[in-house]
Amino acid sequence: MAKTIASQTEALSKEVEILVPAQDIAEIDGAKSKRHLGRVGLESFMKTVTLRRFELLKALRKSGPQSVRALSMLLKRDYKSVHGDVAKLLEIGLIDRTESGLIEVTWDKVSAELNLFAA
Repeated sequence: MAKTIASQTEALSKEVEILVPAQDIAEIDGAKSKRHLGRVGLESFMKTVTLRRFELLKALRKSGPQSVRALSMLLKRDYKSVHGDVAKLLEIGLIDRTESGLIEVTWDKVSAELNLFAA
């Protein structure tokens, strides 16, 4: 079953709401409850999830938990650049660290909702 992480933004606040990956969504009395990681500005979110970072996320999801060094070798990119990308993606909650210190992506899809009409 595909796991999803969702983001949502409101026109006036220009914020993106990042939700935890699907395995962290609990069912309470038959209804799904999502725990929020926090909010980031839409511009900040768009700058953070660059094409290179998106490729990093895809590679990490496909390969499974990796060290930053192993991931940089897999991507054929400089260690320092990958380390910086990992730090940013950890900061906004799109990747996690395992108990052993490896980094991982535990979701399959990102959904974004842009509300053009403020409520």
